[in-house]
Amino acid sequence: MAGGQERILRNRIRTVQATKKITRAMELIAASRIVKAQQRVHAAVPYSEQITEVVRHLAAVGATSDSPFLVGRGDQEKTVGYVIVTADRGLCGGYNSGVLRAAEGEIREAALQGKDHLTVAVGRKAEAYLRFRGYKLDRTFSGFSDSPTYEDAREVAEHAMDLYNEGRVDRVELVYTRFVSAGSQEVVQRPLFPLEPELVAATTGTGTAHAAPAGPAADYEYEPSPSAILDTLVPRYVGARTYAAFLNAAASEHAFRQRAMKAATDNADELIKTLSRIMNRARQDAITTEIMEIVGGAEALGADKRGDHSAPHILELLDPQGV
Repeated sequence: MAGGQERILRNRIRTVQATKKITRAMELIAASRIVKAQQRVHAAVPYSEQITEVVRHLAAVGATSDSPFLVGRGDQEKTVGYVIVTADRGLCGGYNSGVLRAAEGEIREAALQGKDHLTVAVGRKAEAYLRFRGYKLDRTFSGFSDSPTYEDAREVAEHAMDLYNEGRVDRVELVYTRFVSAGSQEVVQRPLFPLEPELVAATTGTGTAHAAPAGPAADYEYEPSPSAILDTLVPRYVGARTYAAFLNAAASEHAFRQRAMKAATDNADELIKTLSRIMNRARQDAITTEIMEIVGGAEALGADKRGDHSAPHILELLDPQGV
């Protein structure tokens, strides 16, 4: 019985050791990808800030536009669209569940206001969750959550703009995880369009608040006209904000995965130690049992030679001298 238990424990230890190697490798891979993802986030900031600055100047000079992305629907707003950004894979702690909980909260709040919803899932985890929960899912995008490109963001942004132009939604919001640092990420909800003048004046493409630059504003001359430029620039502005959100989400995913895999590796270490102690105890019990059997057999043989066929008492086997 003890030998069988020892064999089972040994197999379990081998299994945990193999799992530990996998989690350790995933931890190192995620840690290396965090640096690259963080660099991509920082590299996208200048473009986002510059395009926001141009839009701010256009608004300052009084550019008027009939673009539907600049004119909200006010009291006629009935349906809210949500672009929900999650990962394609799991094993990243509470990354996906945090985004999905936040999205559910926004949908419930809109429902309390009498508004309908329509979702666009970015990432396989969002797609599976929204389908299982029965939310209104319009379209899914996947396969690029850990390394998005601008083309991926532009495709999602264009689809969201098509939904708005067709009147299927009256407002579109982004729900994603913003990357603050390797040890800090937060789930945020940012309006994508229609663009509010206050939002354009106070935020950049990363969704982070920035004050207007101090000092006198530059005097620009626009050709052909501020309104025409604004109409052309708004779709690019939306694409830039979407791309910045995807980059933040990718960096956050790697950070969550690195922490989750480190915790899994530490837990594997503790489990190996616990199983090793249990196995050593089982081995010691098996050795003690074998010694008892050998001593008992020797005493039985000695009793046969002396002609004493009475079974020895257990205390005599343990201490033949009677001490």
